[in-house]
Amino acid sequence: MSSTGGGSPLRVHAVRFGPGQELLASLQAFVEENRLRAPFIITCVGSVTKATLRLANATAANTNEVAGSSVQACDVLLMITSSLRSRLWRLWKELLFCRHDVMMLAFPQVIHLSGRFEIVSLVGTLNQDAHVHICLSDSEGKTVGGHVMGDLEVFTTAEVVVGEAVDLQFTRELDERTGFPELVVQPCTDE
Repeated sequence: MSSTGGGSPLRVHAVRFGPGQELLASLQAFVEENRLRAPFIITCVGSVTKATLRLANATAANTNEVAGSSVQACDVLLMITSSLRSRLWRLWKELLFCRHDVMMLAFPQVIHLSGRFEIVSLVGTLNQDAHVHICLSDSEGKTVGGHVMGDLEVFTTAEVVVGEAVDLQFTRELDERTGFPELVVQPCTDE
């Protein structure tokens, strides 16, 4: 499935969300209230106290949820059953040689974060089935990022600039190759 749209004029919206607001739901409500048809995030600065993220190795059928504010390789070792220990040991040895493709096999696919995090980056499309990625930095400057599943609770502020491709419309359709609803870009039709 390939989906492209032609060029389009840009309309820009700016919005600020305050402490305690859930950022993704608030953005989706903003999009709905303003009847935006092809919205996307241009930039965002702010902070959150919670986040639920799906990491890159997840599939539609296997999210392997694990709770914890910071997931370390040693935590993963403790979660593995004894029947997988030899496989894990082989993978761990490969990790020591910086094999990033193998590293993703060792970590869980969904994480729940709790603490104080700066929003380093927030990007994505905001149609009804939003597809948003975030990168967060903790108090030591360590970063984590992934697909936003929810629970983005604003700590102090979230200042977001939202763009809208005025002549386009974003929808999503299930892509059987990926197992996920993927972006479909179409010319805007007046309703």
